[in-house]
Amino acid sequence: MMLSEIYMIFIGLLILIVGVLVGVAFLTLLERKVLGYIQIRKGPNKLGIMGILQPFSDAVKLFTKEQTYPKFSNYIMYYFSPVVGFILSLFMWMVIPYYFNMVSFNLGVMFILCCMSLGVYVVMVAGWSSNSNYSLLGGLRAVAQTISYEVSLAMILLSSVIMIMNYNLLMYNFYQENIWFMFLMFPLSLCWISSMLAETNRTPFDFAEGESELVSGFNVEYSSGGFALIFLAEYSSILFMSLMFILVYMGGFNLNMLFYLKLTFISFLFIWVRGTLPRYRYDKLMYLAWKSYLPISLNFLLFFLGVKIFLM
Repeated sequence: MMLSEIYMIFIGLLILIVGVLVGVAFLTLLERKVLGYIQIRKGPNKLGIMGILQPFSDAVKLFTKEQTYPKFSNYIMYYFSPVVGFILSLFMWMVIPYYFNMVSFNLGVMFILCCMSLGVYVVMVAGWSSNSNYSLLGGLRAVAQTISYEVSLAMILLSSVIMIMNYNLLMYNFYQENIWFMFLMFPLSLCWISSMLAETNRTPFDFAEGESELVSGFNVEYSSGGFALIFLAEYSSILFMSLMFILVYMGGFNLNMLFYLKLTFISFLFIWVRGTLPRYRYDKLMYLAWKSYLPISLNFLLFFLGVKIFLM
């Protein structure tokens, strides 16, 4: 590979990351506007035209505030865990199956699962290194929740992997030309939607941030830049999970307007659920993962394995 090609790949990845960050900025604006109208009030509407510059002013405010840290915290880990979490959430975007100028390899699904698993350590270290009981409790709850739902996410993903017999994300497009996998695996796609809500710690599964009993979860001691990075990592994960749902169940990757409309709709679904549903109970959340989704996903896994063997 020529040096100029390597430079082009890096420039392409840089443009992708900037695009993700701009997408995250406007997703936060969309969330505040939609939640405002759900609660019969206006969202941000002063800054710029219809509040369109609000996310950027929030970013400037957060990153220019004074960085405070607890006196007895484990400072290095406390400082760097949001940075590592943010980098990991951007790392997952590297395997988007663009047809040009990107990192494309045959083990994309495995890479995504590895990055998601590493995200657990970031939450755990962020909760522990603050040396606060509240943040430790919030971190432990978030870790237990994330690990539980990663199992069901991996099992659900395996069913679709068995259908295409490949870990390459580009292959999903070829196999869904005639019919979307969402129609072939309808119960599994619904399980995936609720599992991705739980995986990203979103309502109705936002137990890491149960304000009434845990203040604000594992990020309670973070302020300014650290908090902003945790916030960016969460919303970047929301966009990525929406993208994964489209790749696996809604026709795969097509570089057209419909693809981006689907992505916007699934991201909007996260906000819609937040404005509609109350918080779930923690024991019921665990019950749902281990006693409902795991048996369902394992049964479907065996079923699709049988279908694939029969068709071969």
